[in-house]
Amino acid sequence: MIENLPAHIIWAFVSVTIATVVFYLSAVWKTGHRTFLWLTAGVLVFLSAVHAALALNGFYLVRTVPSRFFLGLFPTIIVLLALYFAFARRGLTVKSLQMLTLLSVIRVPVEIVLLSLFREGQIPQLMTFEGRNLDILSGLTAPLAAWLAFRGGKLNRTLLLGWNLLALGLLLNILINAILSLETPFQQFAFDQPNRGVLYFPFIWLPAIIVPVVFVSHIISLRTLLFYRKSKTIKAPNAEFVVIAAENGG
Repeated sequence: MIENLPAHIIWAFVSVTIATVVFYLSAVWKTGHRTFLWLTAGVLVFLSAVHAALALNGFYLVRTVPSRFFLGLFPTIIVLLALYFAFARRGLTVKSLQMLTLLSVIRVPVEIVLLSLFREGQIPQLMTFEGRNLDILSGLTAPLAAWLAFRGGKLNRTLLLGWNLLALGLLLNILINAILSLETPFQQFAFDQPNRGVLYFPFIWLPAIIVPVVFVSHIISLRTLLFYRKSKTIKAPNAEFVVIAAENGG
């Protein structure tokens, strides 16, 4: 762990990570696939524990090519997408799509934590909204996008598609800047104060849990919206769900 870091920063970030997982699981739950829910929950808890243990043992601080940072990022993305395509590839329920949109609200407290880490000398300024990170705009606009896209009982596909594309672009922007600020042979930015903080516990959960969950939420939302055909109602064991069907999903 980072020495002499104020405890409130650590607990704030842990709370944000938990909120991210809960938001995502709420969206999964509203698909009506209980197996999908429990497998996703199990995977996220397991990966959170694994990355926590590795970070506490200094695993991510070892300089390798490629950086071990990617071992936090890619496995979570791959597994979450695999679960989605295994259980929910035919489309999302309207409620799931709403929850995936609102999930981006957590990007606001994430940005506040990043600003605190910068002021503690653990990450570069360019990773904050005082620098090149405009990801906070996605969090601030998420409630408005969710309201406008679903008001009146109708889906505003164009608006939601545009918002997801812009929010995904902002996420990729800061992710690329974060990678190029790591202490690696490929470092391009922030040589005076490189990106170290996210390699420690609990902040490893940013690239290993939060970023993958947000990234996947955009990917599956965009897939549903891009291949949107119609809404249809299906019966689930305990409820009725309105599903936004994908064109090639049947």
